Amino acid sequence: MGRKVTIFTGQWADLSFSELAQIMSGIGYDGLEIACWGDHLDVQKAAEDSSYVEEKLEILAKNNLGVWAIGNHLAGQCVGDRYDPRLDNFAPEKYAGQPEEIRKWAVEEMKLTAVAAKNLGVEVVTGFTGSPIWKFFYSFPQTTEAMIEEGFEQIVELWNPILDVFKENGVKFALEVHPTEIAFDFYTTEKLLDKFDWRPEFGINFDPSHLIWQGMTPHLFLRDFSERIYHVHMKDAAVSLNGREGILGSHLPFGDRRRGWDFRSLGHGTVDFDEIIRELNKMDYTGPLSVEWEDSGMDRIYGAEEALRFVRNVDFDPSNLAFDDSMEK
Repeated sequence: MGRKVTIFTGQWADLSFSELAQIMSGIGYDGLEIACWGDHLDVQKAAEDSSYVEEKLEILAKNNLGVWAIGNHLAGQCVGDRYDPRLDNFAPEKYAGQPEEIRKWAVEEMKLTAVAAKNLGVEVVTGFTGSPIWKFFYSFPQTTEAMIEEGFEQIVELWNPILDVFKENGVKFALEVHPTEIAFDFYTTEKLLDKFDWRPEFGINFDPSHLIWQGMTPHLFLRDFSERIYHVHMKDAAVSLNGREGILGSHLPFGDRRRGWDFRSLGHGTVDFDEIIRELNKMDYTGPLSVEWEDSGMDRIYGAEEALRFVRNVDFDPSNLAFDDSMEK
């Protein structure tokens, strides 16, 4: 269909923005989904300093790259999460060990992200919401329905003021439905959208790699939530259960061959991208297809090159006629 193919820069934040732009332009990508960490994008500067925005846009233009979305997953996680020391890695060092200060920083960071997106000419921000109840996902010790309801209400209370700023700036937030988020599967996504009264500023960044290992069928998720798909990640995962491996990963790091599932470079996993493209065509999705490259067993430059070829090849046009029309007299 010729959709733009971008790559999410979050896994490349060890490289400077200008260096990464040059690399991805050379490979042949159409643009970048810019992560709001490393030196790739400082949302406060992008919200307040027009020269900073111009500098970023100049780098993109110099490399014949566009930008249709930015991603602020780390700050978003800090908005809604129940604190533990891992969040210290996402927030400024001066807030380490201070849960409320981290949350205040994260809320303001997400509001600034909406303004930064508008200044960059971008209409979609991808990211996470965090979850105060993810730690309760297994119901022992017993998790009451009231605890779950309270968690969803807390997310709505925290995020509605942020979404108000998104609305003011004409920008949409696309939650990457993902374990550790309050919406991680079909029913939690449906519940969260209901809690937000389906306000149009809040939608979904579709990423099949987080659904497939849970036993879901990704293209059916697309069909069910087609009106709220604001962005698409192209990312694969492989499920490799053999009777010894567990679906929860056994606390083994990504890349460990003993895991029951792992992320894979596109085409090396079990996601059916043919069905996904058919569904995207049916729902007239015209936004970018953004490669999020994660594969601990493959060189990332090789992976980025191969992933681009894979997406170009699988992104076929829908038919404009029935195949048996030619049989009519």
